[in-house]
Amino acid sequence: MEMEKKVFVVVVLSFALFLGVAQSLDIHEKDLESEDSLWDLYERWRSHHTVSRDLSEKQRRFNVFKENVKNIHEFNKKDEPYKLKLNKFGDMTNHEFKSTYAGSKVRHHSMMRGASRGTSGFMYENVESVPTSIDWRTKGAVTPIKDQGQCGSCWAFSTVVGVEGINQIKTKKLVSLSEQQLVDCDTTVNQGCNGGLMDYAYDYVKTNGGLTTEQGYPYTAQDGTCDLQKSSAPVVTINGHQDVPANNENALMQAVANQPVSVAIEASGFAFQFYSEGVFTGSCGTELDHGVGVVGYGTALDGTKYWIVKNSWGSSWGEKGYIRMQRGIKASHGLCGIAMEPSYPIKTSANPSAAEEASSSLKDEL
Repeated sequence: MEMEKKVFVVVVLSFALFLGVAQSLDIHEKDLESEDSLWDLYERWRSHHTVSRDLSEKQRRFNVFKENVKNIHEFNKKDEPYKLKLNKFGDMTNHEFKSTYAGSKVRHHSMMRGASRGTSGFMYENVESVPTSIDWRTKGAVTPIKDQGQCGSCWAFSTVVGVEGINQIKTKKLVSLSEQQLVDCDTTVNQGCNGGLMDYAYDYVKTNGGLTTEQGYPYTAQDGTCDLQKSSAPVVTINGHQDVPANNENALMQAVANQPVSVAIEASGFAFQFYSEGVFTGSCGTELDHGVGVVGYGTALDGTKYWIVKNSWGSSWGEKGYIRMQRGIKASHGLCGIAMEPSYPIKTSANPSAAEEASSSLKDEL
């Protein structure tokens, strides 16, 4: 009995300690009172996010952290529909953040590509009635949040969101697919951790005969040599892809009502770096530098329309890895250029494994 009490006390204390750490990451006025209080906050932040820094650079990192903390705290005093928080990017300058996490050069690759090589037409053009809201997460078509790490492979994650989504919609099976296969093997034009374009990636998936699973070809967050044995055993196929008409949020809505869609956005701003919750309405441009997936849309209680966007910066960023971005703004390109270059995969034929199962089943019947 005495032992049970001790265990209970340890559990309670551990839980309280966990809550204390979690709460300590909120920024309070007392944290900004002095250099010492800011240092204390920095050490708590480093411990919480398991961030190690060399002594030689620790002071410089602290100075960056201090400025970020002050800017986040000042922003959250404003009456904005979204909030910022001190996340794992806390001691990175915005330039460093942009280079590492929003450096996919999507716009550059798009300009180099010229005309789209996707299947001509827009299959949802004549869809007249779409739901007022949809969330493909609740329909089982979206895998858990992933983390690209310090590798500019967002284009691969964006592509995989599309393929995973349409595969589940067509087969009713949600299969987590390999981004690393795209990073290592789709190298004719795309450049792995140095950026790429979703259209090229969809071309590769079709030409290669599909993608293998994430488990079969796990993510390493770095460029590697294509494993031909793993990449030549695809489990999910597509028949091509199409581009949503550019600069048309209504067309994007028609597509998203039917399946998750790959989009490119400008995600390198300070507000994007530290976004925490709410409908993002911040100022951003159209220098597309990050690939993500739109997995739904809806309307907030205050009437603000939004897109549900799946990111690839881990579940500790934003709303458990997601961001809601304002939908239906006056500019035709959409907020942060979200409507400029959307694309989605087409799937009409069975996966290799499904075809094999059908063939085996037919043989059994015979």
